[in-house]
Amino acid sequence: MNRILGDKFLGIQHIGIPVTDMSKSEAFYTRLGFDRVMRATFPSGESEGACIMMKRGAVIMELYQMPEPELSRIKSRGDGHIDHITFGVHDIQAVYKELDRAGFEIIEEKPRFLNYWDNGCSYFNVLGPDNERLEFCEIL
Repeated sequence: MNRILGDKFLGIQHIGIPVTDMSKSEAFYTRLGFDRVMRATFPSGESEGACIMMKRGAVIMELYQMPEPELSRIKSRGDGHIDHITFGVHDIQAVYKELDRAGFEIIEEKPRFLNYWDNGCSYFNVLGPDNERLEFCEIL
């Protein structure tokens, strides 16, 4: 089997979890020994969502809260779920091109920028065989 990405693949970067009450979730993960290492907002339609990164050791949890009406859909879902697993990469543009050439189903038309961390990050998502989302992200 031909492996792609070579030395651009850095490992799991974070696990993304949609939450319905950011304060409650932050307190929960703090009790588990996680520290908030980042806070940001992101555009979502005509509104903004909120995101925090909680870190303990090498594990980073991305907790994000969507604005209404998306928040109502998440609340009505019942059981919680992990939204995506993110792999850290080096050279996001090259990774995007390589996965595109290899025929992976990429959700975004190009890597997207978010004003996260000190200098932002760029990311895109690939769908797995059961529609699981695998995010590839470079912290800039």
